[in-house]
Amino acid sequence: MFDLSGKTALVTGCDTGLGLGMATALANAGADIVGASIVDDYSATKTAVEAAGRKFTYFKVDISNRETLYSFIKSVKEKFQIDILINNAGIIMRKPIAEHPDDYWDKVIAINLDAQFIITREFGRDMIARGFGKIVFTCSMLSYQGGSYIEFCSTNKNRHLIHTQPLTRVGRW
Repeated sequence: MFDLSGKTALVTGCDTGLGLGMATALANAGADIVGASIVDDYSATKTAVEAAGRKFTYFKVDISNRETLYSFIKSVKEKFQIDILINNAGIIMRKPIAEHPDDYWDKVIAINLDAQFIITREFGRDMIARGFGKIVFTCSMLSYQGGSYIEFCSTNKNRHLIHTQPLTRVGRW
């Protein structure tokens, strides 16, 4: 098992599923966790992280709102040095393609693409300056398949596969 003692990980979408699992695994490896999500109930993550003997700090944030997103980033940077970034937050809004409204598209892109790019850029700068950091993007199987109710989600989740390629050439994240 690898040792992450002394490291701090930021996990977006930390309240359930992959985010909860990754926060728990990182805590079990010794990292303190900064969690972020839009939900009020983050108790499962808090319980799991603290059961591993690690610190857990939670930020409730709507990352689809740029003003709120930048305020969140500023608050995290004032309190923590982020060594590991898990870009896990995401949303899916189901509608048949022919009926899917612009506001669905805008919300999905704001969360699944724009926010993750901004978060990566802002914390990535610090990682480059320190010469250390790790960034992970999650994407679902929808990155490889589509459907008539989720086509637009598949399209933007696939962008994470493309985002990570140039980031690997930037420097040691």
